[in-house]
Amino acid sequence: MKLDLDEAALFLRVAELGSLSAAARERHAPASGVSRALARLEAQCGVRLMHRTTHGLSLTDEGDTFAAHARRLLDTRDELAAAFRHKRAGPSGWVRLSVSPGLAENVIVPSLPSLYEAHPQLQVEVLADDRMVDMAREGVDIAIRTGSAHGDNLVARQIAQHGRQLCAASAYLARFGTPRHPDELARHRLITNSASPAMNRWPWAAGRSPDGAPAYLARGHTRTDNSAMLLSLTLAGVGIGRLNDIYTGGHIARGALVPLLDDWFDRSRVPIYAVMLAERHRLPKVRACTEHWARWLSGEVAGQVPRGADNPAP
Repeated sequence: MKLDLDEAALFLRVAELGSLSAAARERHAPASGVSRALARLEAQCGVRLMHRTTHGLSLTDEGDTFAAHARRLLDTRDELAAAFRHKRAGPSGWVRLSVSPGLAENVIVPSLPSLYEAHPQLQVEVLADDRMVDMAREGVDIAIRTGSAHGDNLVARQIAQHGRQLCAASAYLARFGTPRHPDELARHRLITNSASPAMNRWPWAAGRSPDGAPAYLARGHTRTDNSAMLLSLTLAGVGIGRLNDIYTGGHIARGALVPLLDDWFDRSRVPIYAVMLAERHRLPKVRACTEHWARWLSGEVAGQVPRGADNPAP
């Protein structure tokens, strides 16, 4: 198969946009030229890669397989070019990052100006989603994950630790009162996670369970499906939420949030990992990002105030 990498890149862009004409406009080329390029690819592969209907374009099963391999081929090309550029100008190129909305908003977004100042040739694409991505198929360079990291083809670097704590806004407590005992939570407005029911089981601290159960089952007055919205709802005074303490430190310091019942609920810490594909973790651009975010979470970056995360030794 004589594969033209530029045509493979065009195929991926058409798949992302779902439109031949949109891809053609980006390249300042006629749509007929884009159509012929895709036809050449399909002829090389001997299969149909895209369904074309009046409603738009979609990948066939074979097209989905081709896209996954095409991304890896283009990544390899870019890595080769970056390896030589790095000798001249430092880490460069696009870094595709998968991260939860909460971490994206509270860690990644504020860290980017200093990352770009240190490495002006870097570019970051942030995919903010609570779901677990397929890193190879979706072309993700780094996934920031909490808890555990699995996969034979993955390399995980621990960049911080985090715990969770119950918090409420001062305005909420002024209206509804401050709970002093877990029994009082039944009359309060709790904010829970609709996407991950396990997150609504709030584990007791050792020896503190009033009824012998391992966790308090939170029944939500308000529910949301992502961590960033959980923080926003809590800050808005909607109710009491169990929040990642990486998010809460700054808000507590300025009085926007008040921690609750810390002696009753488990505050043990779990790792935060930067997860990378085994064949990519040594790339200069990937190493530059992971090192920067480890330093950012530890408060080592100039002007950065730690937000409750510990940075253990690698």
